Amino acid sequence: MPIMNANSDDQAIEQVQARIASQRAAFLRNPYPSAAERRERLGALAGMMLRYRPRILEALNADFGVHPQAAGELIEVLGVAGRAAFAAEQVQQWMQPEPRPTDPGLFGSGKAYVLPQPKGVLGNMVPWNFPFDLSAGPLVEMLAAGNRVVIKPSEYTPACGELLREMVAATFDADLVDVAVGGVELSRRFPTLRWDHLLFTGSPQVGRLVALAAADKLVPVTLELGGKCPAILAADALDARNIGHILGIKLIKGGQMCISVDYCLVPSAQLGDFVRLARAHAAEYLRAYSRGQDCTGIISLRHRERLRHLLDEARSRGCEVIELEQRDDSDPRRMPLSLVIDPPPDLALMREEIFGPILPVLPYDSIEQVIAGINQGERPLGVYVFTGDQAIADQVRDQTVSGGFCHNAAAVHGAIPSLGFGGVGHSGSGRHHGVDGFREFSNMKGVFVRGENDHIDALAPPYGALASGLVAAALGG
Repeated sequence: MPIMNANSDDQAIEQVQARIASQRAAFLRNPYPSAAERRERLGALAGMMLRYRPRILEALNADFGVHPQAAGELIEVLGVAGRAAFAAEQVQQWMQPEPRPTDPGLFGSGKAYVLPQPKGVLGNMVPWNFPFDLSAGPLVEMLAAGNRVVIKPSEYTPACGELLREMVAATFDADLVDVAVGGVELSRRFPTLRWDHLLFTGSPQVGRLVALAAADKLVPVTLELGGKCPAILAADALDARNIGHILGIKLIKGGQMCISVDYCLVPSAQLGDFVRLARAHAAEYLRAYSRGQDCTGIISLRHRERLRHLLDEARSRGCEVIELEQRDDSDPRRMPLSLVIDPPPDLALMREEIFGPILPVLPYDSIEQVIAGINQGERPLGVYVFTGDQAIADQVRDQTVSGGFCHNAAAVHGAIPSLGFGGVGHSGSGRHHGVDGFREFSNMKGVFVRGENDHIDALAPPYGALASGLVAAALGG
């Protein structure tokens, strides 16, 4: 039986513990699923996403108030199905042993290789902003690696969580994949359980607590966190196409995306041109945007109030705040895209990840100044540079450290199934997507097979002439 909607988090925790035990027992009965088994599971996952497509769109609307159908289709449904199809095509190759060179003078005809081995029972703690993409998406590589999985949806998206539980229960045996629905206490206790690997996606503040909780049982953790991802416009790149792209990426999920453009850097002499082009783009493409069906609702009134406070603080400090459409407060969970021009660094919107439709625009005088500013802060999940000058793009790429990087685009690296996705430092650790995710959720076991004509007995006592001869040969004696 799948984990059901428990009356209390205590019951849910007990059910998760029981599910871990039953999945671990099932794993030990089949610790190395064949490529055919893994392809079958991935095919079932892709089919599940397509089969439940209409209800997924309904659940997204229920939790966000308004959720664009196209975004749900492209990201939450087709993105996951395509990722599963890609992994199914690749998994047999990913499973192959990876040979490693050895010294024939010492090891003779012996062979060394790395064998990707399933880890066992994995937990996936899912955030609210992409309820299906970040639950069923990483499930792709987890299943490709041969694991069993329990998914914990966010309590902020109850409709999506309940639907996910129903979808998984109808598609997979509970001893292969299950979904645990619960509240805050379940979220707190989930990382303390005995997983073979744990994935957490969310804020750096909560990620730190998850890592500390998992460390008690030495559970390896993949952290997909956030950060302040900058978009840098070089002097040759300030045009309508690039500005339209940046604003469009900013509006995905109403800015509630970890790889969204958090702030934009513009040459000082072109700051006015940026504002003019942004206004022109909004006038042509974003008329009444926040009142239409393409505007994702803010996840909660509390989060909406936080965003309001960020803007109010900026105004109180004398910053120019430009709302790119007329404000309409009839829907309290939606808001227009606002530019904040040249905010000081001590404002909350420059210290915190914004996670909403607010875009600070900062002037700069040199690329070196930009690089120094990025490097003074925490390492972001992504850095985006717009320029036709390859030398500038390479300079920014090579002299900053970030989880990902895009040239003449923003955030697109997170949509490519073959490209490892993750952070570094404050923005996370580990990778999923593609072969990088397969390896992340595998035990990359080193294997040695002894052959003939070796001298490995010289490594063990009693040491004699053979060991002395090897030392002399190595030192050229």
